[in-house]
Amino acid sequence: MNLPLFIARRIYGQHDDHRKVSRPAIRIATAGVAIGLAVMIVTVAVVLGFKHTIRDKVVGFGSHIQILNVRSVGTDVGLPICVDDGLSQVLQAIPGVRHVERFTMAQGILKTDHDFLGVMFKGLGPEYDTAFLQENMVEGAMPKFTDKNPLQGEANSEEHPYELVISQTMADKLQLHAGDAIYAYFIGDHVSRLSFRVSGVYQTNMKRFDDLFCLCDLYVANRRNAFKGSQCSGVELLVEHFDRLADVDDHIIDQFVTRGRLDSQGNTLTSLTIHQAYPQVFQWLDLLDINVWIILGLMVALAAFTMISGLLIIILERTQMIGVLKALGARNATIRRTFLWFATFIIGQGLLWGNILGLGIIFLQKATGLVRLDPQTYYVSEAPMEIDVPLVVALNVATLLISVLVLVGPSYLVSRIHPARSMRYE
Repeated sequence: MNLPLFIARRIYGQHDDHRKVSRPAIRIATAGVAIGLAVMIVTVAVVLGFKHTIRDKVVGFGSHIQILNVRSVGTDVGLPICVDDGLSQVLQAIPGVRHVERFTMAQGILKTDHDFLGVMFKGLGPEYDTAFLQENMVEGAMPKFTDKNPLQGEANSEEHPYELVISQTMADKLQLHAGDAIYAYFIGDHVSRLSFRVSGVYQTNMKRFDDLFCLCDLYVANRRNAFKGSQCSGVELLVEHFDRLADVDDHIIDQFVTRGRLDSQGNTLTSLTIHQAYPQVFQWLDLLDINVWIILGLMVALAAFTMISGLLIIILERTQMIGVLKALGARNATIRRTFLWFATFIIGQGLLWGNILGLGIIFLQKATGLVRLDPQTYYVSEAPMEIDVPLVVALNVATLLISVLVLVGPSYLVSRIHPARSMRYE
């Protein structure tokens, strides 16, 4: 029989003994552990939800990896690459690549009768994954993008406009709604004008995207840039696992940089990961990890402090019991383990209530969106929360182990209690 465990159970289970362990001390210690764990669970859930939400928004517009003409990287010159079936098959065959999609960028000006706005037109092909864009549509619908003439031979005019998707920011500035007509002007060797119809309005709350990008057919953007045949600005790759992004990029570099593979028109290709394209965003998200570690450290310190205080109170209250056990031959180590087991019961109860409180707050926020945020500052309209079961389990285990370990030192107080003196202790 495990004597320390047996005694600890008897002490913890006493509810009617007039010499029972101080209930306020137990409640305070339990509350300290519960509050600390609940705050840690909510903090991790918020940071994970926030990081993944922002990352998904950036990836939704910029994909995971872009394949570009090496001469156009870091410049405003949109040099094309030739994306024929051969290059598409090579990219699709790279381990870890889930989807390959073409795009073309073109600069232009949107103009209404009362205002105008400089924007970037992003032309999308029929293979483009628009799931993210459809999730963020607030008005109208997402058209079916094409790399062929969508007007089927008709000349572009007010009666036969191209389809255009704009952001809510653009719609507000130009006072537009889905179904409205608008002109776009493109400046090159000469000024050209195209007629568009606003088919939909999106809103991501990411200012760098909402202020800049509107979406049209790949055919339209290619025509504005005078691209021929299979030319386009680049290719976007979506990977199967974001954590393997670097490995996929290494394969691409090996194919197109190390081995010097060119496209069918002799253009040198290079890759640009989402981290390289938007370094400020991901550096900012990485800074959130520092805040998490600070909060976790403070909450563990809170739980440890309340447990140490509670254990000392409990040991002092049980001084006579300790003296009796020593008089009966119990060793200091046995008595210390008894109180450590008792503390473990308290910590366990605190962990139970901490999980209930923390997970309850998360589910409440996910169900109701109770905590609202300013999307212009935080890029989201409500606090995002994401539950990671392994992390929740790890937090529970770490809190239990750390709380027990910090009690080992205070438990040596029992070695200073002498049987003869303890009999006279009140």
